[in-house]
This record gives sequence, structure tokens and C-alpha cells, in this order.
Amino acid sequence: MFVVTAATGHLGRLVVDALLEKVPADQVAVVVRNEAKAADLAARGVTVRVADYGAPEGLASAFGTGDRVLFISGTDAGQRVPQHTAVVEAAKAAGVGLLAYTSVLGGPAATFTLADDHRATEEVITASGVPYTLLRNGWYHENYTEQLAPVLEHGAVVASAGDGRVASASRADYAAAAVAVLTGEGHEGKAYELSGDTAWSLAEYAAELSRQTGREISYTPVTPEEHLAILTGAGLPEPFAAILVDVDTSGIARGLLADTSGDLARLIGRPTTPLADAIAVALKAA
Repeated sequence: MFVVTAATGHLGRLVVDALLEKVPADQVAVVVRNEAKAADLAARGVTVRVADYGAPEGLASAFGTGDRVLFISGTDAGQRVPQHTAVVEAAKAAGVGLLAYTSVLGGPAATFTLADDHRATEEVITASGVPYTLLRNGWYHENYTEQLAPVLEHGAVVASAGDGRVASASRADYAAAAVAVLTGEGHEGKAYELSGDTAWSLAEYAAELSRQTGREISYTPVTPEEHLAILTGAGLPEPFAAILVDVDTSGIARGLLADTSGDLARLIGRPTTPLADAIAVALKAA
């Protein structure tokens, strides 16, 4: 079986859709916390397995011997390392054929806060003896294009990343890479640095928004303290806002999300989606 965890999330659904284009539905299983949210997948012939990263006793039924598993990282800040460890232990006990984990671009070299749990999880995976592939995903276009409303309202892209550059790609690109690894051969024991073909600056992002909207949109760099105040003022919890600010200051500003080595394009067999295309799609949906 080809198994996708967290399959009702943004990335998981794209992976399942792409997987069903390559293999029969009766060879696909999903692991979800809420069975009702996967009803549409069950209707397509996909096997639904209910398990929660935070409930280790229920993970025993999540995997089967020989399964090729895409392990999408959890979202529970502060709990991810024990939760991820429980998933790896369940995969090992089941005897899975491959465990592909969605990590972070740079792996051990990623020294911003958001990467801490990923580095720790990689260590757990590589020490487990389970056949693995590390999918070190970079930034998604959607991290920006799904937040266009305040940018368009104020005519400004506000961030604390300085002149740093981002080699982002679309979620669909990363989903395609995951499917290529799950359904392909020769990926065991490898770590792929996945990122877009082109690195861009936030000033260039603002310029592209201006071009496509016909409006004056500028990039306004702010201090980390100002950025944190803006995010919390918009309603984000302070711990999460602090992580986002740290990505800007400790990650993007230092070039840690600007890698253009080409692993993603090679895995999916085509160029990655240009940022301009993602902006165009988001503007149509806005």
C-alpha cells in the first residue's frame, strides 16, 4: 500500500490526488485523525485508517508490512518530537518498506526555530533502522499568496527578512516530488533539498504584485520587534508569530531558504511552478 498521513491537510490532499493518477485507489491508504473529513477519499476507493500522532497506542493500525509511507510532519508546536517519534516507532514495528518524511530545507544546517523539531525527527528516523527518504521541503508559494488580503488592502508587503531571497515552489510541486519518491525506486537513504528553481526577494515579490494588479505595492522592511507587533496585532498567537519572525530574521535574511540546487525539478521531471503563476492563481481566487 501507498500510505499518506495527515491526508486531509493542504499538502496531503494534493499528494493523494497525484498518487491516484499513478496507482489504483485500492493500493492507496490515508491516515487521518477525523474519519469524516476523509469521506470523499473513501468514496474514491481509498482505505481510511484513523490514528492520531498524539495517541501512540492507536498508531499500531496505521501501517502495514511493506507499506510505502509519506509521513507529513505534525503541526502541534512543542509536541512534535514525541509525536513524530511515536510515528517512527509504529512504522518500525509494522515493518514498512519506506518512510518518506517531510522535513525542512537544509536539514541539520537549518538553524531557525521552525527547523528544530525537523532536525530532531531526522535523527530519530535515521537511527531507527527504517528505510527512509528525507524530503526537505523549502518554503511554499502559498505561504505568501494565501495572505494577499492585507497586502492588497495596505499596498505593502511587510516583513523582517531584509534583502533575503526565497526559492519557493508550489504545494503541488512538493506533492509531486513526494509521489515520485513513493512510487519510484532508488530513493532509500537519501535526503533531497527541495526548493524552487528561482530565488526571489520580497521587493521582487511586491513588484510582481504591482505588475499583475496595476497597483502600487511596495516592500516595507521592518524590525523583528515591529514585525512581531504587527502579527500579534492581526490576531496571531505570540508564540506562532515569533516563529514566523524568526524564519524571516534567522532563515530568509541569512539565505537559508534560497537554495536552488534543483532537486525538486529533477524529482518531478519539470521546472518548478514560477511565483508569478502562483500569484496569478491567487489573484483570480481573491
